Amino acid sequence: MPLFTSDELPHYETVLRERYSHPEEHPKTGKRGRPRSPKVVVDPDLKYATVHKTRKNGKIVKVEQKVIFGNPSEIDRILENSPVSQTINTSFLERCNLTLRNHNRKLSRKTICFAKAKKSLNAQMNITVTYCNFTKPHGSLTIKSADGRRIPRTPAMAAQICEAIWPIAEILAFPMANND
Repeated sequence: MPLFTSDELPHYETVLRERYSHPEEHPKTGKRGRPRSPKVVVDPDLKYATVHKTRKNGKIVKVEQKVIFGNPSEIDRILENSPVSQTINTSFLERCNLTLRNHNRKLSRKTICFAKAKKSLNAQMNITVTYCNFTKPHGSLTIKSADGRRIPRTPAMAAQICEAIWPIAEILAFPMANND
């Protein structure tokens, strides 16, 4: 299970708790009356940490990190072995959010074009995420061929999920399962 990091927005913890927990029934007592409600137990493998930034006059003066779920020493070990970051931060999450906002107008801030129906938002999000991962080449993923040519790659190509850039027409024509 990956290490999840975010700012202190409470929705992240709520969603992680809902996704990575299970109800645990209390043993039957044999007494009359309503049985106790099951206790929600968070998966012990869940690792989640937050970052709190203290600002003064618009500048960050202090950054505090807090482990919400998981063993702090295990999280430290994961960070030490990480090839991309040795600290708890929100840079990857913020980069993803910015990319989604740039490609999906319904996620833009302070706009009148907000999402009104969950079904259409989910459909648009699926197209946006698929486009960003399978169609849009990323400059940092470009590699050089043996003859020196630059080969643009998408995240899906870098992850070896596909071998070529998918045309947007092919993505839009791809049959989808009906998940109503």
